[in-house]
Amino acid sequence: MNLTNELAKQRNRDAAERTLMAWIRTCLSLISFGFGLDKIIAAIDRATAGDDVQVERGVQLVAAAFMVTGVLSMAGATVQYLRELRRLQHNDYVYRNKPQLAAATAVLISLIGVVALVLITVRSNS
Repeated sequence: MNLTNELAKQRNRDAAERTLMAWIRTCLSLISFGFGLDKIIAAIDRATAGDDVQVERGVQLVAAAFMVTGVLSMAGATVQYLRELRRLQHNDYVYRNKPQLAAATAVLISLIGVVALVLITVRSNS
């Protein structure tokens, strides 16, 4: 057992854990934002006696998309973390380029933004 290698592995384990914690914060924010968006719009609709079901459905779609993105990203981050820990147990650990979860999450959030923009545009043209 090489002390230098073991210390390097420990640093990698710590880095993987910090990365997972960052993903937990990000995913919790996405889920909370989606939940809050839905609740705020529902409260505004109740206060104004809004009857525009199409707008409410659109907001629910965007809110649900944020929540689903958060849940899927959290699942992906957990799988990525567990795989990294398993790889670190082997003596022949070599860095491998892995699928970029952050890029996939950014694409999903961008798509949600496009859907929200379309919904706002459709509503303002009505």
